Amino acid sequence: MYDEEHVRQQCRDAVSAWGEGVAYGSKAFLCRAMARLAHEEGMSIDVATGGELHVVLDSGVPAEAVVMHGNNKSDRELRYALDAGVGRVVVDSFDEIDRLGRLTAGAAAARPPRLLLRVTPGVEAHTHEYIMTGQTDSKFGFGLGSGQAAEAVKRVRELEAAGNVELVGIHSHIGSQIFITASFERAVEAMAVFFRPLGLPELCVGGGLGVPYVTGESAPTMSEWASTVRAACAAYGIDPATRVTAEPGRSIVATAGITLYTVGTIKELPGLRTYVAVDGGMSDNPRPVLYGSGYEAFLPRATDADRELTVTIVGKHCESGDFIVRDASVPSDIRVGDVIATPVTGAYGHSMASNYNKVPRPPVLFLAGGGARTVVRRETFDDLLALET
Repeated sequence: MYDEEHVRQQCRDAVSAWGEGVAYGSKAFLCRAMARLAHEEGMSIDVATGGELHVVLDSGVPAEAVVMHGNNKSDRELRYALDAGVGRVVVDSFDEIDRLGRLTAGAAAARPPRLLLRVTPGVEAHTHEYIMTGQTDSKFGFGLGSGQAAEAVKRVRELEAAGNVELVGIHSHIGSQIFITASFERAVEAMAVFFRPLGLPELCVGGGLGVPYVTGESAPTMSEWASTVRAACAAYGIDPATRVTAEPGRSIVATAGITLYTVGTIKELPGLRTYVAVDGGMSDNPRPVLYGSGYEAFLPRATDADRELTVTIVGKHCESGDFIVRDASVPSDIRVGDVIATPVTGAYGHSMASNYNKVPRPPVLFLAGGGARTVVRRETFDDLLALET
């Protein structure tokens, strides 16, 4: 379930902090309703695959408001993006430069596709190693220290001279779930020497703003993040006329989402732990398994009750590691049939969900004004057979 007004306010905060061009990182959570909502609130949409692009375009968002990412864009995906007329393509590899050269050769487009080059600045953000992306050893972008970034500019300039493309900016992204704004300052410092002589109008710092999931965590606000980046740009001599923007995703939707499960089994192991098994698990929220991510839990029927019992909330999948909250505090009268909620699940739950063990995925509801509407219906057993021949 998503608090629709909460999501809208986060979008407004992003537009207020970053201005025109700020893009919603749709990999965090995407459906047609979400794409429409973000666009209505003034955001562009960042996509990373042809599938994400298809959902966004089908939602009615104009292609001009789309930024196309991806470290391995196929010919088909690039052709789709170019034919649709997406606003920006973020180039990630020399192979992609070659593909763009081939796909745009002799093209009679009214306006050549506008490109940003993704550069890895060599900054290691303080976050989980699986979601660090700005370090030198990364599958993403062109290395700054290795000289690859400079070579990529040279190669794209050659395409630009032939009228095939237009290079409009540089993009960098140092990772996700970042709580220390100094990491973004270091990224700007590393990028500034490279960026200043290029004379390009745009600099995008990607996403990565952290979100607090459990008690005791705190994170910078959207405004604090943007202010830090802009101050760093000024300090390191980036032209004030440069369009400096970002691509927040998790920070737009995470805290707006709550996942509701039904308790099916309670298994007490005396002297060890109590397992509470629910009707979902790693198929609808793989983050605890992938990253060791923490969550809280509560019973909606008793939101103010003391939570004196520690349990491990697990899913229904055939994996011992299929847990949702390893040490959850819940009321001692928890029972089979209870609805149990895990908050802050609006990002990377639905979007990373699977049908492992052939478990149908749950519906997605938007809540607003005291009512609810289904924006993604519940899957059925027959849906699991829909692609079989």
